[in-house]
Amino acid sequence: QAAQQPLYDGCSTHSELSATVRLLSIKSDYSMPQNCFNEVVQLMKEMCPPNNRVPNNYGQTKKVVKDLGNDVVQIDCCRKGCMLFYKEDANLDACKFCGHSRWKRQRSQQRNQNPLPYSRMHYLPLKPRLQRLYASRSSAEHMRWHYEHRREDGVLCHPSDGAAWKHFDTKYPEFAAEPRNVRLGLCADGFNPYTLSSRSYSIWPVVVTPYNLPPEMCMTTPFMFLTCVIPGPKNPKNKIDVYLQPLVDELKELWDVGVETYDISTGRTFQMKAALMWTINDFPAYGMLSGWSTNGQLACPVCMKQQKALRLRNGGKFSWFDCHRCFLPRNHAFRRNRTAFRKGRTVTGGPPRRLFGEELYAEVEDYPMVTTNGDFVIPGFKENEHNWTKKSIFWELPYWQHQLLRHNLDVMHIEKNFFENIINTVMDVHGKTKDNAKSRMDVAEICDRPELHLHSGPSGRPVKPKAKFVLPVDKRRELCEWVKELQMPDGYCSNLRNIVDPNEAKFNNMKSHDCHVFMETLLPIAFGALPDDVLKPLIEISQFFKNLCSTTLREDMLEELHRNIVITLCKLETIFPPGFFNVMEHLPVHLAEEAQLGGPVQYRWMYPFER
Repeated sequence: QAAQQPLYDGCSTHSELSATVRLLSIKSDYSMPQNCFNEVVQLMKEMCPPNNRVPNNYGQTKKVVKDLGNDVVQIDCCRKGCMLFYKEDANLDACKFCGHSRWKRQRSQQRNQNPLPYSRMHYLPLKPRLQRLYASRSSAEHMRWHYEHRREDGVLCHPSDGAAWKHFDTKYPEFAAEPRNVRLGLCADGFNPYTLSSRSYSIWPVVVTPYNLPPEMCMTTPFMFLTCVIPGPKNPKNKIDVYLQPLVDELKELWDVGVETYDISTGRTFQMKAALMWTINDFPAYGMLSGWSTNGQLACPVCMKQQKALRLRNGGKFSWFDCHRCFLPRNHAFRRNRTAFRKGRTVTGGPPRRLFGEELYAEVEDYPMVTTNGDFVIPGFKENEHNWTKKSIFWELPYWQHQLLRHNLDVMHIEKNFFENIINTVMDVHGKTKDNAKSRMDVAEICDRPELHLHSGPSGRPVKPKAKFVLPVDKRRELCEWVKELQMPDGYCSNLRNIVDPNEAKFNNMKSHDCHVFMETLLPIAFGALPDDVLKPLIEISQFFKNLCSTTLREDMLEELHRNIVITLCKLETIFPPGFFNVMEHLPVHLAEEAQLGGPVQYRWMYPFER
């Protein structure tokens, strides 16, 4: 009705609804305070002819657009994140786990004034957003693209071409028989909204995106649906499951019952169902959502208990040095080498096996959940018997244990961290290089590389011999000058001039995309002054990420990438010290396999969400 009513009699440019939506858009775009908004609409009301339909204030404006279905549910939370005052707990006045009061103490409590909670989360229901995908002609027809497009055998250009999607269709043929059923991906990440201050604050949006759409529409901003806003000021860590309860409940309902939806492309209604395919997170958030801690000796969530990192006695950290020879063919010479890796050690065992969801569920089935037990420690976690910290809330989804790929390793952050380790070590950046004095002490204990051992200088202090993988100072300055003068195509990357520090001969404040461009395009040229036996493995790792990030992949190419990355990592192990190899240098060994399961990385990395 508001869309049909002109703003005032004789107005042909705006209806009541269009003017209201435009005002709300302006308020949002320019962060207009509510009092300022009220003054503006009051001025408009005075300027327009009598009997106009300009809203009186912000509250009346929101009432006009309420029926569009953009409702937000506000749910009170425990101040410490132990529980939500939700469903059967909605009327509690204190947390049932920690006993903390739900309400703030107010100095002057006015009569009939509602009490204020300590913490509150916002939940945006998912069903209306999915229904609107079929209410618009611009998207309704495209929601069947994943089912109708022609697949070329062995070619992956979309998640629907991956083995995980096909396995799900085989496991649940009734769900797959209706191509309009929606497949979803979920991303959760924290950020500080106070970017211009030093205030420490972490707020966590949870975004859901549909994968039914064609490549040119999938993962674009209009189809990223904000579903939860987890309040700060601290990282929720393992308690993130508490805030995901409304979303998981809605996902279970969308799977079991579905929702009646009108499809404008066919002019008929159907019962739409939805399934969550996987989550997309950086590595720390991976541990928060999966329940497998990504820290410590068993940090790799794919190898799990089958592969353990080495604790460096001097460096004090865990190293994944010499953890890749087991992936090599049985007859490879590296397996029998006793000097290039850990001295005196050979490798005869096979590679770790990726466990199926049913096997993992059998392990965690009896573990407690954060939503029912609050804070707890699972026996065996602190003893390095396993890295399970909880039973993830996603196991409540009936189909979760049958997914081949539940949580994605984020290629964006892995590539960034791998590149930062390389450039800081090759450029010998003080405080960031992995080739420091403690690292050289670990080399003397673990490896047979006497040329890297510390020796006493003239003053008696230990001296670090120059390593072959470190550029000389003059070459570092030449590299900085070269990068400073580079002219890149417009929009290809940020201005690299801003990251160069010629005086210190290093690069500062490199963003993820700067590392992406440098790793895949500039690295083979930038490090040309290094010896061939160092440069060639670095070029191979550059080529690996470049091929992996292609928009179209071939299964035979991915198998070759998997074979080659193992050899490349082993070559790097013969060059760099053990302190160089943290878990980020280990994870690339699993990336090609995940691409076979989930399809191209552009649908499973953090770039679109962080932007």
